[in-house]
Amino acid sequence: MTVKVGLVGTGTVGGGCIDVFNAHTADFKTRYGIDVELVRVCARTSEGAEKHGVPELYTHDWHKITTDPEIDIVMELMGGTTTAKEVVMEALENGKHVVTANKALLAAYGEEIETLAAEKGCEVAYEASVGGGIPIIGPLKHSLIANDINSILGIVNGTTNYMLTRMANEGISYEDVLADAQAKGYAEADPTADVDGLDAAAKIAILASIAFNTRVTQDEVSCEGIRSITTADLAAAADMGYAVKLLASANRTDAGIDVRVHPAMVPLDHPLAGVNGVFNAIYVEGDFIGPAMFFGQGAGSHATASAVMGDVLEVARRIQAGEKPQQGNTYSDKLPFTNTDDLVTRAYIRFTVEDRPGVLAAMSAVFADHGVSVYSVIQRGKNEQDAAEVAYVTHSTREGDLRAVLEDIAKLDHILAGAAPTLIRVIK
Repeated sequence: MTVKVGLVGTGTVGGGCIDVFNAHTADFKTRYGIDVELVRVCARTSEGAEKHGVPELYTHDWHKITTDPEIDIVMELMGGTTTAKEVVMEALENGKHVVTANKALLAAYGEEIETLAAEKGCEVAYEASVGGGIPIIGPLKHSLIANDINSILGIVNGTTNYMLTRMANEGISYEDVLADAQAKGYAEADPTADVDGLDAAAKIAILASIAFNTRVTQDEVSCEGIRSITTADLAAAADMGYAVKLLASANRTDAGIDVRVHPAMVPLDHPLAGVNGVFNAIYVEGDFIGPAMFFGQGAGSHATASAVMGDVLEVARRIQAGEKPQQGNTYSDKLPFTNTDDLVTRAYIRFTVEDRPGVLAAMSAVFADHGVSVYSVIQRGKNEQDAAEVAYVTHSTREGDLRAVLEDIAKLDHILAGAAPTLIRVIK
């Protein structure tokens, strides 16, 4: 039988998928015995369909795909969480399998979507939602299923990794490297999702849900971005033997799970420290496998299309073989979230302060009052505003105590010189 596929969204990733169909449909049948055909594509305009050589398949009405009785698989590649959700839910209601790369949709509504899929006997596949072309969803669901996953550390946003890499290697300011990333198409005109960590939060919510069999939504992820990071911070990190990365992390502890996104200083001998530019990497630790790292291109038309089409072919293979669709996670463990204040970490905290006597003594007294032990103090002299940059590196301490230090120092008169403190955790 021929498995028929409809595609909603002909942008960067959707266009890449059309290219794969055009290039390899015959190969899929002769090499793997998978007979699959793209029969309809939908977008607001016909430009994408025309650009990729399938104008005859175009429709502007996605309902013609989700309700067509001949279509077996619906590919949702339009993005967003409104119309995209309608497309996915209507496709499932009509008994169609769904393949998507929509991280935001899954991070917000994944459980609802997978519940409906189970009710309708359908499959939802989403390998491309995290890490672009890097295989990580499949390994977590299959290859590593014999393990209890204890932790996931990921560089899962290529835009911020590109920015931090250039800032560290070339001394380019945050503002200038952001403008460069936007000019190259790595960052959107509104970079909020990338630089504030929201994109990474959606991805780690998906990975944590699978790894811990506990539903984690994006809203439950503690999230901090890179807006306050300066080249001075990156230089200080290098002097200390670290690279700064925006890390998405999920950890299993005795008290529950901790899922977060924030900048972190990663030791230079850690595999993630050498992941530069727009590349992504995900470092997983299981109780039996130990550490394993998945590395590759985290975005782009062809890399992401590779993962999407891998899902399409696997679902099509099961349809042809008459196999039962693979169902999503049960999320039956329902592990609690840890109290963030009780987590223990080392930290680098940089303050911009007035350059006058008594400042260091007053700040050091606040650290002592909250029992935060200081490992070192770094002062790099005056900046353009004639204020001093002072950075503290702490020993391991409670997050709650760190926050209390920041709050109390902010209350000191004539100490801070306008700029908000920068907090970067230090990975052991």
